[in-house]
Amino acid sequence: MRKIIALSALLALGALVMACGGGEANNAAANANKAAANAMNQMANAMNQMANAVNQAATQVQTAANAANNAAQNITNAANAVNPATNANHNSNTNHNSNK
Repeated sequence: MRKIIALSALLALGALVMACGGGEANNAAANANKAAANAMNQMANAMNQMANAVNQAATQVQTAANAANNAAQNITNAANAVNPATNANHNSNTNHNSNK
């Protein structure tokens, strides 16, 4: 952020020099302004690339979390499927033992 502020100040200073100076000073100031603008564009591009990388990483984490959640749900479903069979077997044994 400090770099952006410094580059903006440099642009303003360059505009002031162009207003007060001659042709050579104007060319130098214009070149400085172009360089500062290019630097700000490069910084903005770098920040956008960083934001995209963070978004991609967040998406991958979310995908992994979803996969883990699905696996846990599948385990729960499998346990629920086994549970009635276990209960039925237990009830059958209980009935068998009480009928003796």
